[in-house]
Amino acid sequence: MLTIGIAGGTGSGKTTVVNNVLRKLNVDGVNVLSQDNYYRDNQHLPLADRELLNYDHPKSIDFELLTQHVQALKRGESIHQPVYSFVTHSRTGDYTVVQPKEVLIVEGILVLTSKELLKEFDLKVYVQTDSDERLIRRIRRDTQERGRDLEEVLQRYQTTLKPMHQEFIEPSKNEADLIIPNMRQNLMAIEILTTVIYHSLKKENNAAR
Repeated sequence: MLTIGIAGGTGSGKTTVVNNVLRKLNVDGVNVLSQDNYYRDNQHLPLADRELLNYDHPKSIDFELLTQHVQALKRGESIHQPVYSFVTHSRTGDYTVVQPKEVLIVEGILVLTSKELLKEFDLKVYVQTDSDERLIRRIRRDTQERGRDLEEVLQRYQTTLKPMHQEFIEPSKNEADLIIPNMRQNLMAIEILTTVIYHSLKKENNAAR
């Protein structure tokens, strides 16, 4: 199994990169695990307290569970991926059954910050995007998809997103094998990433015959 980690700052376009790759490939052979489903479950806290937590620090992610799930899929075992709600800032109690496939992509802002998870990746990718552009995308997403007001989004950006990006996320690009630049200039990088995955799928299919 080819395992790829894709990181980058909030609003950098990680999901767009993944979707562009999937459009060029046989999606049936590729699994995508999102870090967003592996935030720690804080149901024991009142909602008001959950809203104050720093969700951009590596400690907010249940890397132990995420790493265990990646390892299980690599062993050919299915997993029960938790479902996380950004409205309640907690896991919903539901889960998604994920069956192992030939290629596994793990994407999220912090996936290149975990030493244990890094060991599981065959290829590490970082999506680099201008900070102003990332902020604009974050505002649009949080106000339109997550029901947050502009003041809340800007306050969170100033108090947690920006400092956490500078302390943890930006430095994690040093772990990357491939850095994909701004979305308007990444066609060749997408082609390279797609080619690597395609050859892995082809190799797996030939081995299965």
